[in-house]
Amino acid sequence: MVIPPPVRPPRIVKFLKPYVLKLHFTNKYVSAQVIHAPTATVASAASSQEKALRTSMESTRDVAAAAKIGKILGERLLLKEIPAVSVFLKREQKYHGKVKAVIDSLTDAGVKLL
Repeated sequence: MVIPPPVRPPRIVKFLKPYVLKLHFTNKYVSAQVIHAPTATVASAASSQEKALRTSMESTRDVAAAAKIGKILGERLLLKEIPAVSVFLKREQKYHGKVKAVIDSLTDAGVKLL
């Protein structure tokens, strides 16, 4: 017999939904996505591979492109009413360069970091 999880009031459940920012960098592109951890679904994403963004960027892989991706992702998160995210960095990712550009522009857009 499976025991269902306890039912919590909606005001508490709203704050128990952690959104995690994951970054991915290749030699050509920068991509960032926010994942809703309990359901393992992508809440929002932005990438320099998007056709609409490629035309407005000089390069799709430098720090300026990473900053633009962070700004666009921040705007998309605020449209979906996601006010805060936590950051998940891989072992080789340090808070420097492209990673710093994405996170700083995300916070400048109005998204809080947990």
